[in-house]
Amino acid sequence: MKRWVCICILALTWAGCNREEPAAGTDSTTAADKTGMAASGGAAKTREIAVIPKGTTHDFWKSVHAGAVKAQRELGNVNIVFRGPEREDDREQQIALVQNFVSREVDAIVLAPLDDRSLAAPVRQATQAGIPVVIIDSDLTAEAGKDFVSFVATDNYQGGVLAAERMAEVLGGKGKVLLLRYQEGSASTVQREKGFTDTLAKHEGIELVDPKRYAGATRDTAQQASENLLTAYDHVDGIFCPNESSTFGMLLALRARGLAGKIRFVGFDSSVGLVEALRKDEIDGLVVQNPMRMGYLGVKSAVDHLDGKPVPPRQDTGVTIITPENVELPENRELIEPDLDQYLK
Repeated sequence: MKRWVCICILALTWAGCNREEPAAGTDSTTAADKTGMAASGGAAKTREIAVIPKGTTHDFWKSVHAGAVKAQRELGNVNIVFRGPEREDDREQQIALVQNFVSREVDAIVLAPLDDRSLAAPVRQATQAGIPVVIIDSDLTAEAGKDFVSFVATDNYQGGVLAAERMAEVLGGKGKVLLLRYQEGSASTVQREKGFTDTLAKHEGIELVDPKRYAGATRDTAQQASENLLTAYDHVDGIFCPNESSTFGMLLALRARGLAGKIRFVGFDSSVGLVEALRKDEIDGLVVQNPMRMGYLGVKSAVDHLDGKPVPPRQDTGVTIITPENVELPENRELIEPDLDQYLK
């Protein structure tokens, strides 16, 4: 009798421990989903997007940052982490940043590669880890749509074409033009330089002086390289520089020699100092990109891809030549003097 009672008690205990609770409705949420929902108060999970520029000091990258923040605000449920190397020639640091964000398991990466080849492998590793990458500003030796989602950038070759056409215009189709290149491995500036040299070659009265000298990553290195070139080639009629830091470094060197405004000068990108020089006729033209749009589309493209929406493999953000004659047009002032404070402060 006692044995029969014990068996019944054990059976009832087992049934009570294993009975199913009545369901109020079908719930297919996984434990991981529930953890994410609890962290966000039941709302959709906030996506973390890493934005890795070539650097952080130049005004160009501040505009890219502002564009990324604009996308963050408009999209919602997005958190931007903006982090770049200290110097625009530190490839190893940028590679480490990509690898660190992969280890951190961010949802996506937006990258402006310092080098078209050395960053290719880290980008493929991110993609293989399930982290989509959008490339901005400077191309990569890899396949859009396969190794990375999309390439969002200026038509850099066309930017070089515009610079050459402006140079030919201000020189009246004749003269000697000096080219100061930016940095080896930078795909964006290589394309600008090629667009410039190809187009200038069509003007028989213009001689191109291209000693294959590089400005380096900063204004200081650019100024030193400019000083050396102006010493070696003291009889030139025009100068072209393919990015912000090389343009500013050359401007400082020309000022130091009393040549600003005397040698025709076309540069690339804008900053407060370069726009002031343009208005003072020390610069004849600035080829200007749209870095805010670049940052914005980079982040939006990453989120669209995460949402399963189609993303074009290549996206052109536009390029414009700003001159002393058209600098005050409203559409041009918006490009060269964007209101960054509303996004970065």
